[in-house]
Amino acid sequence: MRGLQGLEDSNPSVRLRAALAVGTDPDPRFIGKLIERCAVEPEFYVRDMLTWALTRHPASMTVPEILGELRSERAQARSQALHTLSKIGDRQVWPAITRALLTDADDEVARSAWRGAVVLVPEGEEPELAGVLATQLGRGERATRLSLSRALIALGEVIMPALRDTMADPDPGVRAHALATERLLRDPDAGFEWAIEEARRVVALGTTRREG
Repeated sequence: MRGLQGLEDSNPSVRLRAALAVGTDPDPRFIGKLIERCAVEPEFYVRDMLTWALTRHPASMTVPEILGELRSERAQARSQALHTLSKIGDRQVWPAITRALLTDADDEVARSAWRGAVVLVPEGEEPELAGVLATQLGRGERATRLSLSRALIALGEVIMPALRDTMADPDPGVRAHALATERLLRDPDAGFEWAIEEARRVVALGTTRREG
């Protein structure tokens, strides 16, 4: 019970130690509180420890409860649930990674969905996932765009048809993001900043070239 109280302490270091203790000595009675705290915990490193603690419990007990969080109105609850599911790695939850989550209006939720999707996608469904992810090209600030590029690149060559289609988009920002992602797929060492700036120059010159 002290562990449960510690999860709500005003001191983040106490909350961190409490989550560590719960994960070190798993107890199914703590699962609900861990999930509840994931939705409201303000500190990233404590949330990550909460996720770790959940992974220490049987997936058969945690996954059904976590899935319910994907329908929460609270963005952090959805985001952290997606993150935790990706860490658990149970591919049976794939149907819960919906298009609505992959295109969620909250950038952090969408980014968690992208990262989780590339981990959980069943073999053979990668092209369809790539098509959905490609609809998000050009979205958000640098961190969001980099996250999306990394998710797409993790899928490999299957992303090329979706990227080629997006290179014809009327929005120059979308075209540049698609081109930069293609270049990073071809040359992972190029670096995102260089790739995006080079892609913007190409788009500005109107010389976007479809390869492959």
